[in-house]
Amino acid sequence: MLYNPDSKYRPFISPVSLPDRQWPERRLTQAPIWVSTDLRDGNQALADPMNIEKKMRFYRMLLEIGFKEIEVAFPSASQTEFNFVRRLIDENLIPDDVTIQVLTQSRADLIARTFESLQGVHKAIVHLYNATAPLFRRVVFKMDKPEIIDLAVSGVTAMLEESKKQPDTKWIFEYSPETFCFTEPEFALEICERVLDVWQPTLENKVILNLPATVEVATPNVYADQIEWFCRHLSRRDSVIVSVHPHNDRGTAVAATEQALLAGADRVEGCLFGNGERTGNVDLVTLALNFYSQGIDPKLYFPEMRQVVRTVEYCNALPVHPRHPYAGELVHTAFSGSHQDAIRKGFAAHESRNDTLWEMPYLPIDPKDIGESYEAVIRVNSQSGKGGVAWVLEQDRGLKLPRPLQIDFSRQVQVFADETGKETTVEIIWELFSKLYHLDNNAKFELLHYQEGKSTRSSEARIFAGRIRHKGKEIALNGRGNGLISGALSALESALGIELDVVDYHEHALRRGTLSQAVAYIECRVPDEKKVFGVGIDDDVATASIRALLSAVANAM
Repeated sequence: MLYNPDSKYRPFISPVSLPDRQWPERRLTQAPIWVSTDLRDGNQALADPMNIEKKMRFYRMLLEIGFKEIEVAFPSASQTEFNFVRRLIDENLIPDDVTIQVLTQSRADLIARTFESLQGVHKAIVHLYNATAPLFRRVVFKMDKPEIIDLAVSGVTAMLEESKKQPDTKWIFEYSPETFCFTEPEFALEICERVLDVWQPTLENKVILNLPATVEVATPNVYADQIEWFCRHLSRRDSVIVSVHPHNDRGTAVAATEQALLAGADRVEGCLFGNGERTGNVDLVTLALNFYSQGIDPKLYFPEMRQVVRTVEYCNALPVHPRHPYAGELVHTAFSGSHQDAIRKGFAAHESRNDTLWEMPYLPIDPKDIGESYEAVIRVNSQSGKGGVAWVLEQDRGLKLPRPLQIDFSRQVQVFADETGKETTVEIIWELFSKLYHLDNNAKFELLHYQEGKSTRSSEARIFAGRIRHKGKEIALNGRGNGLISGALSALESALGIELDVVDYHEHALRRGTLSQAVAYIECRVPDEKKVFGVGIDDDVATASIRALLSAVANAM
């Protein structure tokens, strides 16, 4: 890299002066017309382009998502592209409310071949483009402005003539001044006006003018200014659908598109997950779910996001990044302790509010809305805290640990995570919990039997009697207290010679329903002021509390 990049690169100076711009004060209130270009623009960007089987699988998925306009091919580019269009038409695979779109360059023979591929279609968009920017005029085409205009006019005239040969089809025309974003605004407007002169659009028969950011050369606000300026100066604005086709060279395609919509655009062309040449086309999944997160129906639906990801990865042979907005495998997952604590508290507050409004720390949308579970929202590694560990146990096992127990157990998990340096899975966390609080088959004290009854003494109203097994030996228990736990604690102190004070006790059902088990948590203090914890699980809540006490005694010893 250069220490003085200004010796090689020039800043893009906006050619638009718009001191009274209106778009910054506007709000997005409805979704645009969406156009998937995955089967054409996205396909041409693949190292191994999709075959017919993959294109068909992708096409069917786009229909399920809800796309009503789909650019399916560049029919004059190859026989495969041509055949795909024919298959859609011949096999009647285009729903009545869906319009397919095809692309062509401005050459009479290519235009004729394009219309040939569409014979018999009920409705179709034919999209013609030619580059208009100074760099392309000078270097690529070696044409001046009038020649570029003539190229566009001759192409759209040929389209009009070809369409008249198939009067039973409803034709929609689209024109792109490719490289619009670094074309002189006045020239982009002039060439589009000349195209409209040929097509003569009306309110009932609109045409599409597509204004691409073919290569991002400026910040999103500059693109928005260009779109607003164009919309203001276009003579037949009511008869035109203004479309945008942003690329992502500067990594700001989503922002540029949203601002272009504020500036007056009606329609967006892009690809799922941003596939496309170089850094890609604008990401339609992110855009759509951005609308969704603001309470606006995006008109695109992703109830099973994992399935969409798998299909796109299969067809494109490209991975979706684990941190991709909304769709990545880890995008709803928190490892950080502070994040986990906030999310856990957010879910608790959401449950207590008992309404549908989604207000959740770190989660802009409810993962369940796109088919994701809450199990992966919090995952535990060396960066995690007590909240994360508690969440995992609550989601996986239904345990709602009291805060002191959360702290006690999270320390043990932290030690394990630091030693291994890896993520601690749900299975490992449960294994550690079971071992530390003696819930596994190797519990130090096995409860064999117990019963309680009333005492004849008024001061000690309950009698506890039972048997436990410790290291293969059965031990009889007898004690008195004012309740079940105090009586059992008295019996254990007498039989084992241990001193404990009960500090706190909690219990709850593990799951809703009559067949649910109960869990009990007990916090005790030993003579040196150290705290120990016990956990017990059983079909009977009283038995669960005795098991929790035995767990605490085992930890105290």
